[in-house]
Amino acid sequence: MDRIPLHREWHGDPDSPRPPLLLIHGGGSTIQSNWGMLLPRVAPTRSVLAVELQGHGRTIPGDRPASFEGSADDVAAVLAELRLGPVDVLGFSNGGQVALQLAARHPSAVRRLIAASAPVRRSGMIDGFWEGLEAGTFDDLPEPYRAADLAVSRDPEHARRMFELDRELMLGFQDFPDELLASVHAPTLVVGADHDVVSPEHFVELAALLPGARLLIVPGSHGDYLGELLAAAGDPAPLTRTLPHLLAFLDAP
Repeated sequence: MDRIPLHREWHGDPDSPRPPLLLIHGGGSTIQSNWGMLLPRVAPTRSVLAVELQGHGRTIPGDRPASFEGSADDVAAVLAELRLGPVDVLGFSNGGQVALQLAARHPSAVRRLIAASAPVRRSGMIDGFWEGLEAGTFDDLPEPYRAADLAVSRDPEHARRMFELDRELMLGFQDFPDELLASVHAPTLVVGADHDVVSPEHFVELAALLPGARLLIVPGSHGDYLGELLAAAGDPAPLTRTLPHLLAFLDAP
């Protein structure tokens, strides 16, 4: 499978004794729109590597069909190029699905994993999600996502291709096999919100499928607890409540 060269950027303390933290954004997002509120809160104490996946932000769409497996291999190629690993990984939504694939396909690359609002079963989505996605068009892409993509891609058509890739990715989403999830041996924290687009019951199911995983369900919506642009709408309170739990998991012995 052809590799897509991902945009990547470093933040934080390059001399931190902690393992680097890799951030993998969700659908429709850029580094800034997904992690703009989180980065200044974690950068003082650790080295942070953020990437933009196929067709997002400063990364080209390429000609390859969108897939979680392909994106996981793209991320692994970045880590290999930088001679990094194992790293800690925080993946949100589609990025959480990519992170799970990364841990399964490239186990030596991942030390600890936080899978945030990441579904692994089609049945895990809330009622109406699939119907809404099927009927969705580019006009439904929220303006903040369009603006965030344009700010870094400088190409109005880039956001349209990003939308098409994300829609294609999710419409083609198949349940992750139990065997794949059972092969994830990195200590994992499954995180979700009680008013997420993924049901709380699904987070419980995912945590049970991952060997020795921990579970954290927080009050909030899809991504507000990470400071995500659209969900948090500039309110830092959900992130402020949640971040100490995430960092405590990463820093545990």
